[in-house]
Amino acid sequence: MDNEYILTRRDEPTNEMDKVVSITEAARINNVTRQAIYVAIKQKKLKASKDATRWTIHLDDLAEYRQNKYSRTKSIFNGELLFDNLLGFFSVNQAAKLLNVPSQKIYYATRVGLLKAIRKGAAWVIHIEDIKLYQENYLNKRPKVG
Repeated sequence: MDNEYILTRRDEPTNEMDKVVSITEAARINNVTRQAIYVAIKQKKLKASKDATRWTIHLDDLAEYRQNKYSRTKSIFNGELLFDNLLGFFSVNQAAKLLNVPSQKIYYATRVGLLKAIRKGAAWVIHIEDIKLYQENYLNKRPKVG
């Protein structure tokens, strides 16, 4: 982490300096927009304090937010991990990455029946065997010339 971006403050009468960052730096560290950081603060998902004009975020609070941040890969349905890659279950976006195609192509293939997918709640879950079949039967086929 670049020390040039770390700000320090003395909120309490101690000699220990707490490391804090601005919203801009918090956004850069988390690889999100400043707006995403503002929303997280507003929803009380990220602790921050505001002096007269600017927000500051303690690095420990930012790390805690990152650890507990919602992630589709951690989604649970009926007590089970939705996209358990170790068991061969993938999301549409994960399948698209595996096949090096746009996710819309995967959605289309599931809609027209070329790729088998199971609906679990709001998510589509695709098994690795079905991904392999789709790849063999549709993606690896070369158009006939002549």
